[in-house]
Amino acid sequence: MKLYLIGGLGADERVFKYLKLNVNTKIIKWIDPEPSENLTSYIDKLADQIDHKENIGFLGVSFGGIIAVELSKKFPTKKLILISSITTIDQLPKTYIWIGKTGLINLIPTKFFKPPKTFLHFLFGAQNQKLLEEIIKDTKPTFIKWALNIIVTWSTHSNTSKAIRIHGTKDRLLPLKGKAIEIPNGGHFMIVDKYEEISKIVNDQIANSERQF
Repeated sequence: MKLYLIGGLGADERVFKYLKLNVNTKIIKWIDPEPSENLTSYIDKLADQIDHKENIGFLGVSFGGIIAVELSKKFPTKKLILISSITTIDQLPKTYIWIGKTGLINLIPTKFFKPPKTFLHFLFGAQNQKLLEEIIKDTKPTFIKWALNIIVTWSTHSNTSKAIRIHGTKDRLLPLKGKAIEIPNGGHFMIVDKYEEISKIVNDQIANSERQF
């Protein structure tokens, strides 16, 4: 099986650099979206990076989890793993859903979508603050704004029963809501900060999947 890895809000392969996975992996690269591009159109573009002739799985982090859910609807998927993410919009904080309904994000100038470092550290609960700062620095504000808009207006309500959800108990950005494998004291950046725990869980899930086939 090949496991496709999808980062967060523009985050590239650096968020996966510490993971030690016992499976063949490939990073899905972000593509700059059109300003008003919808999720379906964007998913179709990302799908060009996937070899659907082989057994595949998806591992998505944060916003990448939403992308993974949508890609799993398009391709036969052997494993779907979400880290610090959601399987349905019902797992979003109600404030986020309200923001999506009001269209508030569209009213905020793009330049404000890179918050101060101290606020970032608080939201992500990052221990590896340097890496977090580097990733955010390299992410275009236009992408952050577009992705946030996609998240708060995501229309999926049906639960994805096959998804394995791994979530931190101290996630401030996406507080834990719903069923998940819990990582004690894990923040939103735990894909880096708690890579050993997460690597073990993912490897166990992959091994279980392989034994079923």
